[in-house]
Amino acid sequence: MLRRLHKDQPASFAFTPANLAWAEGQISKYPEGRQASAIIPLLFRAQEQEGWLTRPAIQYVADMLGLAHIRALEVATFYFMFQLQPVGTVAHIQICGTTSCMICGAEDLIAVCKELISAHPHTPSADGKFSWEEVECLGACANAPMAQIGKDYYEDLSPARLREMIAKFSAGDVPTPGSQIGRFSSEPASGLTALTQYESGRTQYNASVQLAVDIGDTVKRIDGTEVPLLTPWRQSLAPAANAETAPTAAAKGIAPEKAEALATGRPEVKVEAPAGVAVAAPGQNTATGDVAPAAEVAGSRPVALAAPREGGADKLQTIEGIGPALEKLCQELGIFHFDQIAAWGPAEIAWMDSNLRGFRGRVSRDKWVAQAKIIVTEGMEAFLVRAKTNDY
Repeated sequence: MLRRLHKDQPASFAFTPANLAWAEGQISKYPEGRQASAIIPLLFRAQEQEGWLTRPAIQYVADMLGLAHIRALEVATFYFMFQLQPVGTVAHIQICGTTSCMICGAEDLIAVCKELISAHPHTPSADGKFSWEEVECLGACANAPMAQIGKDYYEDLSPARLREMIAKFSAGDVPTPGSQIGRFSSEPASGLTALTQYESGRTQYNASVQLAVDIGDTVKRIDGTEVPLLTPWRQSLAPAANAETAPTAAAKGIAPEKAEALATGRPEVKVEAPAGVAVAAPGQNTATGDVAPAAEVAGSRPVALAAPREGGADKLQTIEGIGPALEKLCQELGIFHFDQIAAWGPAEIAWMDSNLRGFRGRVSRDKWVAQAKIIVTEGMEAFLVRAKTNDY
């Protein structure tokens, strides 16, 4: 398939501040000289921001990563996950047309798209809300036929169900992703005949779909936060947003306080401040007072400082696993010094792991506390020697 950039292009592109912070975090995951490895997630986030992937966006991402523009263009034109022309503002429907899906009725799904959206792929509908295309295998063969919409899979589709979904999307609702006939994962459509003990105690949906439902995620992100801003599911959870808030949240089995936290991204957290120590609220920049979206709190928040001690902040990037973005995020949370990290116990580690936006679990995974303790107790020179063999 020949993939070319659209003839009409905007004059420029730039990430929103939230998306820029997210992108810098992605880049920091890779060692020096390997930043180009972040190109696919950055291109996809640019596409989510604009709705499709433009020439200025491709060049912008290439410049961020220090790549020649042609190298980024090679990636963008190779993968059909990237849309090189305007698509539907509500949903771009990618129908899998490969063997399993074709045998199970993908052509009937394509016929629905031609009828309700456009006679031709990659052509937005008359109202501009929808577009469609046929794609190669998406790997959900056991639940064929299926379609990918945004970043979600909709499986076990029928023409009637696809019609209903398009109507829901058009009305501002978001159909629950996953199997559309109630399958939990990829078990037989008739139900399990073995391993039936695993039927008890499970969530309503499989892990991926359950998370999307719980946090109110939808077919596209609209900013760079860990939990997206208001989308059709989240609007039904937002406190005082409309008269249906309470019953909708209750119907989904979500406690009111959790619904409020999910809708705002800013759960209330009570912090006990030691005498003489200024403690930032979760996600709060101690210098400006600005509060960034935070995750639900687990464990105990570490003691935070309003500013570095005399002499300035320690270079936290010395700890393996802390890059520029994570160092900045730690400082926003009031963590400036190695001895602060060295003092964390299991509860503080759990809190940090849950509240590092976009970097959850990094404290435990990269052994920050063990590294900080070596720096504090044995000195920097001993730490650098031990770091060569990951002896911590």
